[in-house]
Amino acid sequence: MPNLENLRKQAKLVLRWHRDRYYPVAAQIRSGLPRYGQMTDSEILAQSFKLGDAQELVARQYGFENWQALKTGLNTMSDHADVISTKAVISAAEPQLFVADIKASCDFFTGRLGFAVAFTYGEPPFYAQVKRDGARLNLRCVEGAMIDPGLRDREQLLSASLTVATAEAIKQLFLEFQAAGVTFFQTLKREPWGARDFILKDPDGNLLLFAGPAE
Repeated sequence: MPNLENLRKQAKLVLRWHRDRYYPVAAQIRSGLPRYGQMTDSEILAQSFKLGDAQELVARQYGFENWQALKTGLNTMSDHADVISTKAVISAAEPQLFVADIKASCDFFTGRLGFAVAFTYGEPPFYAQVKRDGARLNLRCVEGAMIDPGLRDREQLLSASLTVATAEAIKQLFLEFQAAGVTFFQTLKREPWGARDFILKDPDGNLLLFAGPAE
């Protein structure tokens, strides 16, 4: 567990990110504070958010109900517990896909894969984020291919892996995408290690793995 001063700095950083409308912090707030659980990123960033809210978020990320409980916990922890709990908490991961056209890519993810656009940035847009449920994908516009297409397909170089919780869910997702007419690199199959998965291609050739349990 970091010391109290470092935790205060973390809370102030979260507060600054919220004030700056830094979209990735919205996912942290939504997952850490139940009262924001049903809000979109834009709605969260439009809310009044104070230092006390940021401190509560930090406390919950470390397993405490509130800031006061965290402070009390710090004071009662043994030196040993303090040593083994010093790692930072990673609250989310957001793969970045390289695309040639932000609008076309957003249209694909929203029209074919059931995602929603979280935000776009730039005029014209050169960066965007799309989301579906707990998944977030960042889209970065670049000129030219960033990786040899032949090598990518031959080695099955994935750009992102997305998971669902049940065997029925992965089957439903495959059928949903199949009905939407997406291009599959690999259709739904059961893997030797106990997963059931499929791989599809986005318009830029990025390989996206969708996986769930086999049973």
